[in-house]
Amino acid sequence: MNYYPNKLELEEFGYSILDKIYSDSEIDQLLNCINDAEKEGSSFMKTNDLFAIRQLINVIPELKSILFNPNLKKLVADVAGENCFLTKAIYLDKPSDSNWFVSYHQDLSISVNDKLDLPNYKNWTFKKGQYGVQPPLKVLEDTLTVRIHLDKTDNQNGALKVVPKSHLKGVCRANEINWDKEIEHVCEVEQGGAMLMKPLTMHASNRTTNEKRRRVIHLEFCKHELAEPLKWLERSEIDN
Repeated sequence: MNYYPNKLELEEFGYSILDKIYSDSEIDQLLNCINDAEKEGSSFMKTNDLFAIRQLINVIPELKSILFNPNLKKLVADVAGENCFLTKAIYLDKPSDSNWFVSYHQDLSISVNDKLDLPNYKNWTFKKGQYGVQPPLKVLEDTLTVRIHLDKTDNQNGALKVVPKSHLKGVCRANEINWDKEIEHVCEVEQGGAMLMKPLTMHASNRTTNEKRRRVIHLEFCKHELAEPLKWLERSEIDN
C-alpha cells in the first residue's frame, strides 16, 4: 500500500483518512487486551462520559506487537519518516450514552519526564502524575498523530470535526479563527481505519447521539529529540 497520497493530503489539509489498516482479527485482539486491562486496573481515568488509559504502551505492553503491524509501520515511515519514534499513546472510550464534547482546539502539549527551565518550552502542566509542556513550534509541526478507530465512527458518536488547513496558521486559539470563512469537515472513519492529523489542526468532537461507542487509540510520532536534559516520557522505538 502506498501512503504517499495521504502524506500530500495531510500536508495540505492537516488531516487524512485511511481504511483497513487493521483486520477484524487484529481489532478483536486489541480490544481483548484493553478489556482485560480494564478489568484489572483501578487507576485508569473513568467517568460516566469517558474511559481513558494514558501511557497506553507502558500500561499494556502486549498491545505494541498488535498495534505495530506492517501497515502501521509502513504508514509512519512513508508519512513521517523512518527515523520517527512513538512519543504518546492514549486509549479513549466515549461510551454509548456520553454527553461529553470537546470544543475546537489544537494539541499543543507533549509528555515529558521532568519540569525544567528551558528556552522555548512553556505552558507547563502536571496532570495525572505526568508533566506536559508546549515545545518549540518545529516539534509540533513535525509530529504525526494517528488515531486508530476500534469502532465505526461518524458525527453521531464523536467523530472529530476539523478545520482544513488550520495547521498552517501556527499556534492560535479558536476565537482567532474567522468562522465565517471556514468550513468544518467531519472525519468519519470505518472500524479498523485510521485518521492522520497534524497537532496544529483545529479539531473538536460532538456529544454521542446514536448510542454507539467510540473507541480510539491515539498515537503520536516525532523525529526530534528534546532540549537536553529533557526527555520524552513515553518514547518507544517502532521496531522494538
